Amino acid sequence: MSTHPRPHTTVLGLGAMGLPMARRLTTQLPVTVYDIAPDRRATLTAEGAHEATSPAEAAHDADIVVLAVRDQPQLQDALFGETGAAQTLRPGTVVILTSTIGPEAARTTATRLADHGVLTVDAPVSGGPLRAGNGDLLIVVGAEDVALKAARPVLDLLASTLTVVGPRPGDGQAMKAVNQLLAGVHIAAAAEAIALARGLGLDPATVVESLKHGAAGSFMFADRGPRMVETYEDGPDPEVKSRLDIFVKDMGIVTGIAKNAHVPVPLAAAAEQLYLLGEGAGLGARDDSSVVTVLSPKSPEGEGR
Repeated sequence: MSTHPRPHTTVLGLGAMGLPMARRLTTQLPVTVYDIAPDRRATLTAEGAHEATSPAEAAHDADIVVLAVRDQPQLQDALFGETGAAQTLRPGTVVILTSTIGPEAARTTATRLADHGVLTVDAPVSGGPLRAGNGDLLIVVGAEDVALKAARPVLDLLASTLTVVGPRPGDGQAMKAVNQLLAGVHIAAAAEAIALARGLGLDPATVVESLKHGAAGSFMFADRGPRMVETYEDGPDPEVKSRLDIFVKDMGIVTGIAKNAHVPVPLAAAAEQLYLLGEGAGLGARDDSSVVTVLSPKSPEGEGR
């Protein structure tokens, strides 16, 4: 296991979060990147990263591997697929799981990696692409001390707030599920508020600007509210900063583990249904703020009401 202050780091997955995280790491560490999209790899190689054409190639000389994929199936393919990283990971290498995959999936992944002599740090991230690029993420961690110590050069570059939740992979995922419960419910509540405002003939932009500073406000209302307003304006759709189908996945994790724990989560369950309705309406690849249109559809003319 390397304790070098500049460990050779591999990033697998260059999506909305993986790309800015890789860009941030490239400024300080030797970084190799892999993504199924060649143009994303090219973006990072132009900024000093090394390119690989498979996860196995990318992980060959890695001290630390950062997984920044969308979901559990992508993670399994990146690690254990036909060209998966597990084929070339050296004993003592540290794999950091930054994706939201749920506690049981993190524990299963850690067990399989341990069979290869590889350490796992369960470290799901929150904060969005802009904060990822600035090293301003909230990261919650479940890991043994030896794995956490080895992963510190990467985690410290990415996080402004790092909370060690427990000593086991899966502990970080449990905390992230609580975070996603709140985030998902808050976005759904913001959508309801703006839908009601439109139904009452109020200007949604005025509603957002007025209420985001008061007791009824939340980070999600202040962040997603303007994009919900933008959804109803003429012109292109709001920039996709967080896909709606990510919350279909994440709220499914929340309600699933809550059921297993015999904890009722009626608000989370209602929010999950709203995101499922949005996905069914073809909004899965759009920004999650577009879920407001499920409750208050856009008029054919694109007008406010």
